[in-house]
Amino acid sequence: MCTVTYIAQPGGNFILTSNRDENAARSPQHLTLTEYGDVPLIFPRDTAAGGSWIAASASNRVVCLLNGAFVKHRHTPPYKKSRGLMVMEFFAHPSASVFFEKYDLDGMEPFTLVVVDDGRLYELRWDGQQSFIKPLDASGKYIWSSATLYPPEIQKWRNGWFRDWLKDRRDFSLDAIQQFHRSGGAGDTENGFVMNRHGKVQTVSITNLVKSDLSIEMIYDDLLRQTVKRGNIPLHQPSSSVQ
Repeated sequence: MCTVTYIAQPGGNFILTSNRDENAARSPQHLTLTEYGDVPLIFPRDTAAGGSWIAASASNRVVCLLNGAFVKHRHTPPYKKSRGLMVMEFFAHPSASVFFEKYDLDGMEPFTLVVVDDGRLYELRWDGQQSFIKPLDASGKYIWSSATLYPPEIQKWRNGWFRDWLKDRRDFSLDAIQQFHRSGGAGDTENGFVMNRHGKVQTVSITNLVKSDLSIEMIYDDLLRQTVKRGNIPLHQPSSSVQ
């Protein structure tokens, strides 16, 4: 997994979207609300390992996981811990900078993390030996593709689809982003944004995180079951609700 975009919105807000490419058996059926420490979280729980690939907190923090760092790596288990559990443990740290400094990545399988930490945007890549931390402009627009599924030459194609979509565009609404995540690379069943590689790996869901002034809304579009679930976490408040 997967395909991720970050699109800045007016007033310091943003929409982060993740297409999850995975074995269909690992597709969760609902959103989960829980607390990690004293911070309410919302996320779709991975049915295999119990963690998640995308989560948001009431403290205005978001984490999104992609498998692999820069290129496809050799899968050599056992690994110390599920990367999805690491996503949850991020929220036990008071800031992204503390997480980057303190979290022990030794023994973890390579990954890429997209982190939004109270208005600051970061990319963290771990190649199995070394971490690479890149601060990004939170007022910008970005795309990431999982290195385990999409080699560098395919990532260039996908980046080109993104650039073409951005060109002369003024509409960066939720509807426009959702449509792009459904249609990018249309016709390419192997590498399009909604892909299916003979049923072994396919795009099982599209998740939007919509950050506004007062809350973060999560929209989980289950492509397998053709259902949509919505949840909302008010920022800096202990209460939250799922519809």
